[in-house]
Amino acid sequence: MPRFPAGQTLLIDADDTLWENNIYFERAIAGFISFLDHKTHSNAEVRRALNAVERETILAHGYGLPSFTRSLVECFERLSPAPVTEDKREQVRSFARTISEQEIELLPGVKETLAELSGRHQLILMTKGDHAEQADKLARSGLAPYFAAVEIAAEKDPPTYRAVIARHELAPHTSWMIGNSPKSDINPALAAGLHAVFLFHKDTWVLEHATLDVAPEGQHLIELDSFAKLATLF
Repeated sequence: MPRFPAGQTLLIDADDTLWENNIYFERAIAGFISFLDHKTHSNAEVRRALNAVERETILAHGYGLPSFTRSLVECFERLSPAPVTEDKREQVRSFARTISEQEIELLPGVKETLAELSGRHQLILMTKGDHAEQADKLARSGLAPYFAAVEIAAEKDPPTYRAVIARHELAPHTSWMIGNSPKSDINPALAAGLHAVFLFHKDTWVLEHATLDVAPEGQHLIELDSFAKLATLF
C-alpha cells in the first residue's frame, strides 16, 4: 500500500534518475586524461583543473554536450605542455562525440514504475540542460507518454521551481521533486516549498554534489536507493 494517496504531482529529473548519463561523461574524461598524458600533473590534478574549466564554461554557455566539448578543448589548451594543433583539438572533441553516440540506457525499473505511477499521479519531467539535447533524449527513451508536461530549464534553482509551481498551479503540500542531485533536485526544491525524494546514484556528476539540506517543518525529504521503490511511496 503506497504511503501517500493518489493525486500527488511528481516532478521527476531525467539524467541519472531515469537513464544513465554521467558514466558516459566519465569515460570521455578518462580518455581525455589519458590522451593528455601530463608528465607533472597527476590524473586527479587534471580532473580538478577540468572541473574548474567546466564551472567557467557553464556560466558562459550553460549545460550540454557543446559546453562539455568546449571545456575539454579549453582544458587541453591550458595544460598541454606541447603546442596544440588542430588535429589534437579534433582528437579531444572526439571524446565528447562518443557521448552523443550512446543509446539511452534506462535505469532498473524505470519504465514499469513510471507506468504504475502515471496511473495514480500527475508526472512532470523536470530536467535542466540544452533544450534540444534533453528533448531528444526523452523522445529516444520512449518515456514521454508517461508525462503530463515537460520542463527543461537552463538551471534548477529555487526561482525556477517557484515558476514551475506557479505555471502548473501546483499545491506544494502534494507536490514532490524526485532526483539524484542534491544541488539541483533536492535542496532548491525544498527551498521552493516542495517535498523531495533523493534517489542515490553512485555516479552522480561531481559538480552536482552537495550536502542534503534538512527539510523545513511540514515538508518531507525521503531517501531511496532505487527508482522502483517510488511505487511503495506513491
